Amino acid sequence: QVQLVESGGGLVQAEGSLKLSCAATGLIFRINDMGWYRQAPEKQHELVARIDSGGNINYADSVKGRFTISMDNPKKTLNLQMNRLNREDTAVYYCNAEISSSPGLGWNSYWGQGTQVTVSS
Repeated sequence: QVQLVESGGGLVQAEGSLKLSCAATGLIFRINDMGWYRQAPEKQHELVARIDSGGNINYADSVKGRFTISMDNPKKTLNLQMNRLNREDTAVYYCNAEISSSPGLGWNSYWGQGTQVTVSS
C-alpha cells in the first residue's frame, strides 16, 4: 500500500507564510509526478501546483509568484511553500501523487487525507 501523509497546515494571518509537506510511504518503485490541490467551502476542487519527475512545474494563476512547489524524489517528499497568503487561499489542501509500485506496473493515483489552511484577515 501507498500512503500520502500531509503536514504543515494551520491558521495564519493574511500576508503570512506556511509550508506544507507530503511524505509518500509504502511500496513505491517510482514517482511520476506529485501535486497539491485544494478545495474551499462551496468551491470546486482545484489544482494549486504540480511537478513531475523531470522538474516541470504547473501553477494555478492565482498562486503564481506566491507559492513554490518542490519535490525531493529520493526522499519521496513534496513541499509547498506558501507566501503572502490571503483569505482566498483558505481551503483543505490535498497531496496527490502518481506512483508505480513495481517495474512493469502502471501508475496509480493516490491522495492524502488533506490538511486545513485557514487565513485570517
